[in-house]
Amino acid sequence: MLAAVFAGSVAFAAFGGVAYAKDPMVGGAPMYASKNIIENAVNSKDHTTLVAAVKAAGLVETLEGKGPFTVFAPTNEAFAKLPKGTVETLLKPENKDKLTKILTCHVIAADATASVVKKMVKEDGGAHKVKTVGGCMLTLRDKKGHVTVTDENGNTARVTIADVKQSNGVIHVIDKVLLPKS
Repeated sequence: MLAAVFAGSVAFAAFGGVAYAKDPMVGGAPMYASKNIIENAVNSKDHTTLVAAVKAAGLVETLEGKGPFTVFAPTNEAFAKLPKGTVETLLKPENKDKLTKILTCHVIAADATASVVKKMVKEDGGAHKVKTVGGCMLTLRDKKGHVTVTDENGNTARVTIADVKQSNGVIHVIDKVLLPKS
């Protein structure tokens, strides 16, 4: 499941036997480990909604910062799964605080690669709770080789591409938007 195609070759980023590709492809663009989260994310065609949201929330400078950060990055398809009109409403200036809360609930102030996450999950008996920059609690699990992240509402996202290294942390691409406790 966590297999990802990188520039014509296949590299497996599954827990246990992580293989790293130099400059993996995400959203049709190479992700350079020498660039920061924002410098890479703006090039991914699969993350245009996330980039627009980060800009609207005023988080660009933060995610260009030193870090380290682990970002669980929802794809455009993940945002499309939200109820109709949700994204448009969140992008309005009057909803900046709510948008900021949602986005910062996708960020951990650490460089948590798949091997680090695997170790924490194993040490905690199959589920590891972690506090996000936004104050949300996420639960990380390894479900038969599939990495999952569950928010405080019980919504579970699956990591589809793990260990996209950045100069200021790591990105794990996910298939759902995580939400703070309602």
